[in-house]
This record gives sequence, C-alpha cells and structure tokens, in this order.
Amino acid sequence: MVMGRRAKPQLITTAERSPEEELRSRERRYVVMMLLRGLCVIVAAVLVTAKVPLLWLWLSLLLAAAVVLPWSAVLLANDKGPRPEHRFRNKFKGRQEQSHPDPSHALTDREHAKPKVIDL
Repeated sequence: MVMGRRAKPQLITTAERSPEEELRSRERRYVVMMLLRGLCVIVAAVLVTAKVPLLWLWLSLLLAAAVVLPWSAVLLANDKGPRPEHRFRNKFKGRQEQSHPDPSHALTDREHAKPKVIDL
C-alpha cells in the first residue's frame, strides 16, 4: 500500500493541543476567574467596614465584577478554542500557504531520505 505525501510536513509548533490539555487550561481559567470573584466580594466587605471615601463607587464596581465574572467564567470554560483557520496568528500565514508550492523546490526521494545530523 502506497501512502501519499503531504505537501508540507506537520510542524510540532502547529500541532493541535490535546483535548486533555485544552480541558485542563479551561478548568484553570474557570478557577482563576472564580477566585477573582471571591476576592471582589472580600474586598467589598473590607471596604464597607473601613468606610472609605466614594464607597458607593467602589461597591458598584466590585458588585458588577462579582456578577459578570461567574457568567463569563462559565462561558469561557464551556467554549473550545478557535479552529486553526480562525486563529488570528494563522490569518496572514494562511494566505501565503494557499498558493501552490513551486515543484522545483521539492525534495527528491534521495534528498528526503538523507539523515540529518545535529551537533550539540
């Protein structure tokens, strides 16, 4: 069975993240955002007991953050990352890669089979 070759090799820098790694990063983001919400509530309680000037302004800002953070944390935790073609860093790279490669630059089978030596 002969397998076709890809036009370009898969680079490790362009490889997708594993589902477990992506889930773990979303869980971390959720926990950090919920900790930030708890911090907003604690700071609001401290400000009330300290009776700081412009208390109404600080409390309204902290209360708004305490209301918006859980909502956004759930949205971000349930959302997967963008598809590779929709990522910002691939917007400009994708336009260049869509053009057909010049076959004169392609490696021959003999050049492709040569082992590469890396000196450390």
